[in-house]
Amino acid sequence: MTQRNRRSATIAASALIVGGLTVATVSAPALAAPPTDTTALTDAVTATGLETHLQALQDIADANGGTRAAGTSGYLASLEYVESTLQAAGYLTQRQAFSYDLVDYEGSTLAQTAPGTVSYDFLDEFYPMEFSGDGVVEAPVQAVDVNLAGDRASTSGCETTDFANFVEGSIALLQRGSCDFSVKAANAVAEGAVGVIIFNQGNVDPSDDRFGVFGGTLGSADWTADPVPVVSTSFEVGQQLVGTAGLVMEIAVVTNATTIDTWNLLADTPAGRTDRTVVVGAHLDSVPEGPGINDNGSGTATLLETALQMAALGIEPENRVRFAFWGGEEDGLNGSNYYVSQLSKTDIKNHAVNLNFDMLGSPNGGRFIYDGDGNGFGTTGPNGSDVVEGVFEEWFAAEDLATEPTAFDGRSDYFAFIGAGIPAGGLFSGAEDIKTADQAVKFGGTAGVAFDPCYHQACDDIDNIDPVLLEQLADAAAHATLIFAQTQSAVNGTAKGKALGHWSPAFKGNSPLR
Repeated sequence: MTQRNRRSATIAASALIVGGLTVATVSAPALAAPPTDTTALTDAVTATGLETHLQALQDIADANGGTRAAGTSGYLASLEYVESTLQAAGYLTQRQAFSYDLVDYEGSTLAQTAPGTVSYDFLDEFYPMEFSGDGVVEAPVQAVDVNLAGDRASTSGCETTDFANFVEGSIALLQRGSCDFSVKAANAVAEGAVGVIIFNQGNVDPSDDRFGVFGGTLGSADWTADPVPVVSTSFEVGQQLVGTAGLVMEIAVVTNATTIDTWNLLADTPAGRTDRTVVVGAHLDSVPEGPGINDNGSGTATLLETALQMAALGIEPENRVRFAFWGGEEDGLNGSNYYVSQLSKTDIKNHAVNLNFDMLGSPNGGRFIYDGDGNGFGTTGPNGSDVVEGVFEEWFAAEDLATEPTAFDGRSDYFAFIGAGIPAGGLFSGAEDIKTADQAVKFGGTAGVAFDPCYHQACDDIDNIDPVLLEQLADAAAHATLIFAQTQSAVNGTAKGKALGHWSPAFKGNSPLR
């Protein structure tokens, strides 16, 4: 176990009203009345114990084609390992079966056929919009109300009047901005467009990439009664297309769907109030490309070791703790979405909080806490999410370990919970984003390199873990789990989180609605 200030393991209780809820606080919000000493649990969660589970998951991947992806034998073997381990420790387990369609667009093409011939690379230079129509169209291209100058503020395609001079039978070239993609595309179709290309806006937005290719969504399959092929492209490509006279393009969208049958694994403590269930979640699946030891064997190992040590210490929680191992996360947050979709209004009220742990051992990582109060990124979680953030902030501050907030951007399994109004929070050590010089000073590691250079690759194996960082974050996870397990204060939120779109596996994030 890492050396730390043991003061952080005991939380003193004094009253604080947060969003109408009585919780407890020291210098930052924390929950406990009477004080909860988490020292024994955090001491018991060790790097050695975590390593045991990581090695087991690596061995499973090695025996199953190098992957633990949902719908594969590697995923089933991972589930069986976690299930049998927790059953032996006395947990009440259940498999929650569900199915989903895995959609990809391999085989789709975008090409200029006049005045010259240019083929654009799938994913790098264009990508079909979610819920695009299938098929092949070739037609002249007509730009509609685009703005390439100044701040590039754009309402392109948002009003039917934008299409006053549009020639029926053309492909509409639109610019991102101001309204949903579905509005732009539906307006284009209504005015006779046979296809739609939406290029990125080209403005600076600190919360979003407005220059590159993006994975947008049209919201649902009923965005129009007559769907046509709709693709996105970068600002650079869009700018080139706008400036090309006599432009003719061919769009071919191919949609492939495969049904995946899989499970979530839920493991409940035998004791605890069921009307204040604490859901501690981590996704169990990897991407098809690799064993997924950091993403998300690290979160799986953290949950598993925390659960085992709680049982070994004979901890009987005030509130039921449900350790949830989600399936199908890498294909679109499918397991957690399904779980929340099955909750009644009463069930939702009986869920006190969701703690989410996804990627905790990045080899060039940092210590990131989900921004429950919105102070870092402006998007808050439901009422009570600030309390969750405060529990983690207090823990790391007492350990003299620096942290940064990370946004509730919909990239992990808390998404459905915040959408249902259940307070949430958790930890993250970084993925494909590049570590800055300031972050290298704060966290150690190498500036100019991704937090996890093996993110979603075959090299995300047993050697792709920082064991010191993993233990720090696992200790914090165990601490928060026990704090919320033992609190006698209600935490339930009431306000739903902001709708962010749909998950895009190809772009490793949400498909924006606009």
